[in-house]
Amino acid sequence: MTAHSASEAYPKTIFGFWIYLMTDCLLFGSLFATYAVLHNNTNGGPEAADVFSQPYALVETLLLLASSFTCGLALIAMRRNSKNTVFLWLATTFLLGAGFLALELNEFYHLVQEGNSWQRSAFFSSFFALVSTHGLHIASGLLWIVVMIVQIAVKGITWDTLRRIDCFGMFWHFLDLIWIFIFTFVYLMGVK
Repeated sequence: MTAHSASEAYPKTIFGFWIYLMTDCLLFGSLFATYAVLHNNTNGGPEAADVFSQPYALVETLLLLASSFTCGLALIAMRRNSKNTVFLWLATTFLLGAGFLALELNEFYHLVQEGNSWQRSAFFSSFFALVSTHGLHIASGLLWIVVMIVQIAVKGITWDTLRRIDCFGMFWHFLDLIWIFIFTFVYLMGVK
């Protein structure tokens, strides 16, 4: 593929990726709707206010927002053709995202250890479905970062790697936006 044909394919790829993100919006919208309907169905068990820690969720939020910032810096470095700076900011984004995911898995572990697994009530089923779907997307994004680092190391900064990192940036910022909704809807509104 020539540079000219690659540059012509760029807008189509970005448009196609926006369509993918809209389908993800539908997925998360249905999970939010499910949580909204079921969050009071605790089956006599604990409610959100009894199990969620706002400070803990705030740390998760700050890690993810910081990773969104570093992702943006990687995109800027990519446009400036600064390969080493791209590596630095992608690696930083990876570490912040991995930290977020580790905190989320730790929260799940403690909930399950306390007997509050997805089997406990409809509330916990909807909570685990919503938050773990987001976590799965974060894990996919972390894998994508690793693949991008390898591709840029091997191929350099090309139209293809630029297109791929732009799609990754859209994906990562989308996940941050979804987390803001989760943080607000689940953690802030759930605690009385």
